[in-house]
Amino acid sequence: MERQVMETDIVCVGFGPAMGGFLTTLARGIVNEDGSPVMESELMPGMPPQVICYERADDLGVGVSGVVSKARGIRASFPDMKPSDVPMCAPITDEKVVYLLDPVGASRRPLLMRVKDKVIKALGSRLPGYADMAVELPYIPPFLQKHGGMTFSLGQFNQWVGGNVMATGAAQIWPSSPVAEPLVENRQVVGVRLADQGVDKAGKPEAAYMPGMDVRAKLTVVGDGPVGPVGRALDNLHGLPAGHHHRDYAVGMKMVIDLPGHCPWKEGTVIHTIGFPEPEIFGFLYVLPGRVAAMGIFVPSWFDNPVRTAYRYLQHWMQHPYIWKNIKGGELRSWGAKTLQEAGKAGEPYLVGNGYARIGEGSGTTNVLTGSGVDEAWTSGVLLGEAVVHLLEQGLPFTAENLEKTYVARRRASWLEEEARIAARSREGFAAGFLPGLIGMGLCGLTKGALCWPAASKPTWKRLSSIEEYYRGRISREEIETIRRQATAKGRPLHDALMDRAGWPAIEYDGKLLVSHQDALLLGGKVQAAPGYADHVTFENPDVCRACCEKTCIEACSGQAITTNPDDGVPLFDREKCVHCGACLWNCSKPSLADPERTNVVFKAAAGGLHSAEN
Repeated sequence: MERQVMETDIVCVGFGPAMGGFLTTLARGIVNEDGSPVMESELMPGMPPQVICYERADDLGVGVSGVVSKARGIRASFPDMKPSDVPMCAPITDEKVVYLLDPVGASRRPLLMRVKDKVIKALGSRLPGYADMAVELPYIPPFLQKHGGMTFSLGQFNQWVGGNVMATGAAQIWPSSPVAEPLVENRQVVGVRLADQGVDKAGKPEAAYMPGMDVRAKLTVVGDGPVGPVGRALDNLHGLPAGHHHRDYAVGMKMVIDLPGHCPWKEGTVIHTIGFPEPEIFGFLYVLPGRVAAMGIFVPSWFDNPVRTAYRYLQHWMQHPYIWKNIKGGELRSWGAKTLQEAGKAGEPYLVGNGYARIGEGSGTTNVLTGSGVDEAWTSGVLLGEAVVHLLEQGLPFTAENLEKTYVARRRASWLEEEARIAARSREGFAAGFLPGLIGMGLCGLTKGALCWPAASKPTWKRLSSIEEYYRGRISREEIETIRRQATAKGRPLHDALMDRAGWPAIEYDGKLLVSHQDALLLGGKVQAAPGYADHVTFENPDVCRACCEKTCIEACSGQAITTNPDDGVPLFDREKCVHCGACLWNCSKPSLADPERTNVVFKAAAGGLHSAEN
């Protein structure tokens, strides 16, 4: 097949905080303040090196999240930056970690946790920090503190950074341009291939067919996140370093809301919660400027519920008395979801090879002990930017050896690496249970990584229990089968019926904060899928889907884009609802027949997704 070919000096995949750090640093090294080149492009003499960045989303920073960060790397790049320079950004003024009791009685809590809850309830108001079925912890471990940092909208920050980068003239950033795969010749990456256009949903050419262009470059910078097709293709090509894995994930589902007038939380308040709606689910709330808050939950891979629906759990978390009394009367502004790679250092791939380098979350930058990743991702991009400028100045090629000596060496000598090594085993304990996980995190954080609760991480298909096992003692097998037949006949997921039966109260929608999942898709941000691309979610082996009883891909889908097929066991996919979070990719309970470390879900490149820049 003949394809158009374009040559450039450096091609980049994915525009997030890591790529923002890389392009900001690179731009300062290759062009002067007046825009004149510091060094010349091999392809275009008299011009600076030509740099192009392709981003899948329809605009820079759409569909991401509110964050809290120490912002050390970001501030090092912008020493004169004030929070007010960036939209929706505020310095941290107050931090709280809050333990939430179960106000409805439906949460599955281990015995020791139930005993602790009874003691807390018995002490009641005599316990410092107790109010509204919650306890504000009097002590925040140093490794969790973000004192001196900032809370901000990552979408707004990315747009601010992207605008600054493009204003230098040193790089072009092209949104709505999905990259399908890396170009590999003799195991050397020589560029990328853009996704084909003018095809039907199965990828077959139609009348307006246009093969994806090949963009060839001396260096390919891969920052397409934890579920990006280019990063995953490189993982499939090279494998992972010995002992590393991509088994630990979470779905972060969040809202941005206007706070009501009676809410006492001040700008810069940061609240993290544990204990409810299930012990394994963590909550967060960050108060941004203008009486706006980013709030939501993290549903981790080690939560063994096979029908784990982040949206229903989010609404129960919002209605906890401690949260609800302060947000009731507020109004939804935007909504979204994102996959988080929580393997951290244990998920680090090969960072470099001939012709390529990896940065950001897909390169293992998330610190799973401190619960942070944006500043770490940014710093990885800065370190690569410094290395690339050095290699360009010296006229050296982008070989694996040269990138090891410059980028990888810088990364290994940085605070990013030091803290990643401390955190490397901090989450292992959660493979053994919630309480071992908390104890393991505390041990690891307080001993600087010397101690942990050792436990072996398992792939999803080995870890997830069946629906019958999860609800044993609460819902009979016969009743589960009846619910399954009824839901399949109606084309609905199982989670609502099962949660109702297990004692979770129905959600009473108010049209402002408590809205249906489908209304959240409409009210909280535009979800769209550009025509002319193939469906990006498919199923590797349909027979595996037909034999699957859990259908966790349906239950965990953040946008209800994957639904029950009443006529066949293979789920239906509607890309007009897909927010590109990637939850289906790792929540699938059945392994790929080709590689047991992967699942039966195939997640490809595509444009579109959630369109909400403040989220």
